[in-house]
Parts: sequence; structure tokens; C-alpha cells
Amino acid sequence: MLFQGSETIELKEVVVDDIKKEIIAFANCDGGKLYIGIRDDGTVVGLDNADSVSLQISNMVRDAIKPDVTMFLHYETIVENGKNVVAVDIQRGTDRPYYLASKGMRPEGVYVRQGYSSVPATDTAIRRMIKETDGDRFEAMRSLNQDLTFEETQKEFVLRKIEFGPQQMRTLKLIDQDGLYSNLALLLSDQCVHTIKVAVFQGTDQTIFKDRREFNGSLMQQMNEVYDFIDFRNQTRATIEKLYRTDVRDYPEIAVREALLNLLVHRDYAFSSSALISIYADRIEFVSIGGLMPGIDLEDVMVGISVCRNQDLANVFYRLHLIEAYGTGMGKIMQAYEGMQEKPAIETTKNTFKIILPNVNAKHETENRTASRSGTQHTISIEKKLGDEEEKILEYVRTYGSITKNDVVGLLEVSASTAARVIRKMVKGNLLEQNGRARNTHYTITE
Repeated sequence: MLFQGSETIELKEVVVDDIKKEIIAFANCDGGKLYIGIRDDGTVVGLDNADSVSLQISNMVRDAIKPDVTMFLHYETIVENGKNVVAVDIQRGTDRPYYLASKGMRPEGVYVRQGYSSVPATDTAIRRMIKETDGDRFEAMRSLNQDLTFEETQKEFVLRKIEFGPQQMRTLKLIDQDGLYSNLALLLSDQCVHTIKVAVFQGTDQTIFKDRREFNGSLMQQMNEVYDFIDFRNQTRATIEKLYRTDVRDYPEIAVREALLNLLVHRDYAFSSSALISIYADRIEFVSIGGLMPGIDLEDVMVGISVCRNQDLANVFYRLHLIEAYGTGMGKIMQAYEGMQEKPAIETTKNTFKIILPNVNAKHETENRTASRSGTQHTISIEKKLGDEEEKILEYVRTYGSITKNDVVGLLEVSASTAARVIRKMVKGNLLEQNGRARNTHYTITE
């Protein structure tokens, strides 16, 4: 028999570490044969103990290659010119991409066959293999990043008194049968690469920015931080008529909550673009990447029919009691505006889904400004709902007259950079006033 290397044949004189790369490359492509005991030029040198070589390769493959590829390998000892040669037949695997466990599912760990050689796969080739074997559902695919941590998600589960261990992660489909993290795990991990961009504008268009932030980290962290960001700016209009006072927030809290959860749960994470939230004087717009699912119209959504793009992610939110059932979010948003003149609006394109929440106090603000110019007196006041941090700082200033950055560090038990950020936000929001310079800088309540 004439032996010659090719796209599907690899020759090795003895067992070397590179054999793992050859096996991975064959399993990731169209399969092939690996002959041990034959030089590159086709000369048969044979093996002293073929059975020992087969066992050595089997152990090497089992320990060093992930996912398990052993079922796609067949070992055979053949005799050529009176010498023993081990032939390893490698079939195309069904759990591609296969990779070196020590390198992970990255180009330096994933190999493919290119001509007569085994070479590192590109990121594009790795993603294509994942899609081919895992299907089109993003959340069900294996994550390219397998070095994940879950501190923020763990906090959310602990807060709701729900266990979050390896068994629960498998049940929730964060981990597959091979012990690998899915893209769902990536979304809930501290290493999540998807972000939400939030911008605050002056007036009703995008001419002037007042504030902007990009939120990253676990979806649980983004959910909490984005809600707090919006909630801080969700002002309360207090109307006093005789002895009665009525408080109305700019945006019903339940509507903000449901719109944010909709953005997180129904977003198409196959796109890398950030989700967008824009806060104007008269409305908030939540723009989620990914249009309506095929076969679903906007009218279907409005009557409660829901086809969930991310079923496993929705199940996690359901387990955490963040959502009650599929399809109820839009109804809750509409109910929150029941009896009000302003109504939420939904707009869709091929690749986006937008929820627009009107500011129910915007018209009163306009009336108030008009009345002030004409000299008419109104009993309307606007109050800002403060977070716990701001309340603590203001209470401290009321007690001691002023506060410094170091005081905030000790009061809130945060880092100096976090203290500086909170102070800047309060100064920008006209809650605090800066006094002094450099080391003498201190802050008092704005008059």
C-alpha cells in the first residue's frame, strides 16, 4: 500500500503532541485517517507495541479534547511490509467545534484541515460550526467564552431565595450535557458583551445631550442599574387642592419596569449592537434590537399573543418572579396608562421593536411654564425621587452642614471613584453645591 499525506490523510512516525491537533482538525471538517508508524515520505517504520500506542492516543484524546470526540474515533492495527501500523479513523463529529481543553473554544484551540495541514480556525469558522451543530437559537449555542463568572446573577437568586448551583444551571440550560456554558450563560455572566445605552436629552429631540451612559455586565446588573438610572429621573408632580395632595410620577413605574424587561427578554442577541433607551422631556423610548418574530403581527402582540425569541432567558426571568407569564407585558403597560389622555405607542421595523412611554406630566409642565409667564399662580410642585445613596448624603449634610468626598466614601462604604461619581451626579442634578477648591472642597445643599 502506498502512503501519502493529503487533506484526509496524516502520517506520523511516532506519537507526538501534535496528533491532538490533527484529530481535532479531522473531526471539525470531513473526517480523515491518521497513520502512526509511517514517516512523512511514506516509509513504513512500524511500531514495537501497537496496542500501547492505541491506548496512549485514546487517553490523550479523552483528556485533552473537548467535547468528547472518542465515539468518532476507530483504532485498527494493520500490517505493512511485516510491520505494525496503527490506523486511526476519525469521523466528522456532531458537536463541532472540537478544541484543545487547555486553550478553549478560541482560534488557538480549534483546528481545521487546510490542504495537507491542520491550522487554527478563524472566529468566523468557529461561529459557523457552532451554528451548524447547535441550531439558530442564539441562547442555546455554546459560548465562545467559557471563562465565566456569575456574581451579579448569584446575588439576584440569593435575593429571591432561589438556589443557583451547578444542578440549577443545568436545569436552566446555562450548562449543556458536556459541561459547557451556553450563550444564555454568557448573557447572565459578569462577562456579558451586550450593553444598553441610555441617553437623556433636553427637550423633545436629540439636539442637546444632558446625560448619557452605557451599561454593561450581567443582564441582571444591567436590569437593576438601568432601572435605577431611569427611576432617579422619573419625577413626581404633586398637585395640592385644598387639603388634598395627589402625587403623579412622570412615568408609571409598572410601565417602565415592563418596558425594560421586554427589552431584555425579547432582544435579538445575535446582533452585537446595543439596545437603546432615550429619555426626552415628553417621553421615554425603549428600542430593542430584533423585530417581531415571523408570523406575528403587532396586533397579535397587543392582544397578548407572544412568541418568545429567547425562551430559556424568559424562563430564568420567570423563575426569578420578574415576569409572570408570556404575553402579559404589553397589557400591563397599557393598563398603567388607563384613564390617562396619553397612551403608550409601539413601533416596529424589520430589526427593531420600540416602546414609547409618554410623560403624563409633560403637558402640566408646559401649562406651568406658560402660566408663570402670564403671572398666574398654580399649586404645582415638582419633586425628584431620590435613591438611597442620595438620601443618605442629604441627611448627612442636613445634620453636619456640609460633606466631603472622603465623608461620602465612609458614609456609603464605596470607593473614592464611586463617591466622586455620586457627588457629580448630585451636583449636576442641583441637589448639592460645590464650595472651595482642591483639598478644601466640600458640598452643601443647593439653596
